[in-house]
Amino acid sequence: MDLVGEGARLLYVGKTAGYHSRTQEEIHELLLSFAEAGANVVRLKGGDPLVFGRGGEEMDFLQQQGIRVEVIPGITSASGIAAELGIPLTHRSVATSVRFLTGHSRNGGTDPLYVAGNAADPDTTLVVYMGLSTLPSLAPKLMNHGLPPDTPAVAVERGTTPQQRTVFALLKDLVDEVKSADLVSPTLIIIGKVVALSPFWAESSEHDMLKTENSYATEAR
Repeated sequence: MDLVGEGARLLYVGKTAGYHSRTQEEIHELLLSFAEAGANVVRLKGGDPLVFGRGGEEMDFLQQQGIRVEVIPGITSASGIAAELGIPLTHRSVATSVRFLTGHSRNGGTDPLYVAGNAADPDTTLVVYMGLSTLPSLAPKLMNHGLPPDTPAVAVERGTTPQQRTVFALLKDLVDEVKSADLVSPTLIIIGKVVALSPFWAESSEHDMLKTENSYATEAR
């Protein structure tokens, strides 16, 4: 934002979980009205605008109105967070593909995994955007469809920012661990064997073992 010219008009149209400052239709009309007035319009988004950023919808709307659109790619949170944690989203002999899922249906439903049957592939890394509130239904569905309960996973709140918080856990424990840590949105979830390749996975496992040992020691007293 420090690069924005002094004469530029700034208009916030951001969205957070449960709160949209503008509807998507209002955003479309704002973009169109400024463009038709002859302004150079920048629609600034976090991450990559064409990965669960609704950039495609905005681009399509404007092009249908005869407005020329140029897209400047960004680093989607899946790539940024994975790099931050040292998680290769694909890795020879570990994960042959990566799949990006949205944690919400188009209508805002709480049961997102209508694709659970073919998403539960042990050789595929799953990255779930906006999936914090639906995690309690997501995790058991994946396991019911065959993903091993001991699949490594991580939930990352506010990834790649100074406020980043992470929760590493096995898939079967992820819901409870995330609840215990009281993570809030935005939180990205990565599920797959590649998570165990992160240098932070070993640290989290050692921490869990220490907690268990301390618990046993307390009970013994």
